[in-house]
Amino acid sequence: MKTGFFLQFFIAITGSALAQQPPADSLAHGTVTILKDNRIDLLGQKMADYNHYVTKMIKASKGYRLMLLNTNDRALAMQVRTKLLQQFPEQKVYMTYQIPYIKLKFGNFSDKGEADKYRKLIQSQKIVSGNIYILPETIEVSPDKLNAMQ
Repeated sequence: MKTGFFLQFFIAITGSALAQQPPADSLAHGTVTILKDNRIDLLGQKMADYNHYVTKMIKASKGYRLMLLNTNDRALAMQVRTKLLQQFPEQKVYMTYQIPYIKLKFGNFSDKGEADKYRKLIQSQKIVSGNIYILPETIEVSPDKLNAMQ
């Protein structure tokens, strides 16, 4: 009997609660006022500019590089790097250190024929004494080159 009484009391209280009804005059107008800081628009514009810049950045693609040197002589590696940068300023030279060797890689070639052309050119100028290998790698491609490849 007590539970029945509490159940009826609970239903009566919840049925009469009108806490979520808006005032009558606010329904007639239907206006919303938004207060915002002008810095939000500035932030949105900066984000749009950044996204535009990112789309123009260098992308990664599959391609080839030339493995020119694998030595522990840093002076020789720097000398070869300098010669390559002077002879071929349009190409990049990548120098990495993996204990105990310095590895020198050259170029960002989208096809093997272009890489082979540079390999023969470097061998004919005798910049590197030894074998030059063509390695498949992930290369950097500028957006204009990427559009030309597609």
